[in-house]
Amino acid sequence: MKAPPLLHLGLRFNLLPGVLNTKGLDMQRRFFVSVCSWLAAATTFGACAALSTSAHAADALRVMTHSSFDLPKALLTDFEKTTGVKLQIIKGGDAGEMLNKLILSKSSPVADVVYGIDNTLLPRALNSGIVAPYPGALANAATLASMVEGDNPSSHGGVVPIDYGFVTLNIDKAWFEQRQLALPKSLQDLTQPRYKNLLVTPHATTSSTGQAFMLATIAGLGEAAAFDWWKQMRANGLKVVKGWSEAYYTEFSRNGGTRPIVVSYATSPAAEVFYSEKKIDTSPTANLLLKGGVFRQVEGAALIQGGNPKVQQAAVAFVEFLRSKPVQSALQTSMWMYPVTPGVAHADVMKHAEMPKQFESLPMPALHMQANAWQQRWVQVVLK
Repeated sequence: MKAPPLLHLGLRFNLLPGVLNTKGLDMQRRFFVSVCSWLAAATTFGACAALSTSAHAADALRVMTHSSFDLPKALLTDFEKTTGVKLQIIKGGDAGEMLNKLILSKSSPVADVVYGIDNTLLPRALNSGIVAPYPGALANAATLASMVEGDNPSSHGGVVPIDYGFVTLNIDKAWFEQRQLALPKSLQDLTQPRYKNLLVTPHATTSSTGQAFMLATIAGLGEAAAFDWWKQMRANGLKVVKGWSEAYYTEFSRNGGTRPIVVSYATSPAAEVFYSEKKIDTSPTANLLLKGGVFRQVEGAALIQGGNPKVQQAAVAFVEFLRSKPVQSALQTSMWMYPVTPGVAHADVMKHAEMPKQFESLPMPALHMQANAWQQRWVQVVLK
């Protein structure tokens, strides 16, 4: 997310620096499922006992994630008990920062499995050689969103899709209502003087959310027109911050900032309802679904090349675990993304998350060849 809403998520882990501490786990939320049954059915390695009685139990499974990774502790604990493998959750910052850390540590990997490589970062991840082949059954499993639009099989280069969401613009409804300012009807409207100093976006090189929005403008407007729009937005007071959390929780007017328009997610309004201190039936924020301003982000998980071979089976099992129905149900209201496993119902609160009818996408060859150049051009146009 990904980064889905951090404060909405209310991170429930007791974290030491970069490591999951399972002491004092809150067991209020229990999922009455047999993790053993899904492991035995989903993995290519057979019954749970094959993991719990192996040498794998002596080694921790190092899972690198972006900073917004959050699942119910009961599920993670059940995974540990079932497999006999301790989880070491290492939060690598925003997705772009996370990938940088994996690439820089390629010669001596700091993780065995990664969650959070999305379709905007996929070309760089594959080109870097950090992704190992994925031997599990999910490589060809049915999915509601593929790592590459229109791709078959669902996984790509060893990266298995786990969830998806839509990067788009969110607005603070009260801010606009109080000033009786009409909402912009196009991205071009945002370049007008009346919308000066209203938009904040995450950086397109350090944030996957920011990069996804940049790609949406290129796909929706065309490359030349997109960068001309960014140039006009710079002149109209666009603010750029390092990552999504700073944009949403520091700069967005809903949270005490001065910017009533923020690059965020289509599910953010639902999260506002879910985590409201008072019971509310309508979200205080809304989506601004404009042409060239909506991008479908698909997040995936993968094994790390050169990871600890003693926990490879556990790493495969963890990816299968992320696609299990209990996890796919839970991630909707913990990470605010949609499930990719067919047959998983949407959480009721998702009715407050308007599902975009149209979104932008770019072909994989263009992302492979142009993503880095587009980022560099974006920095030149917007920041220099």
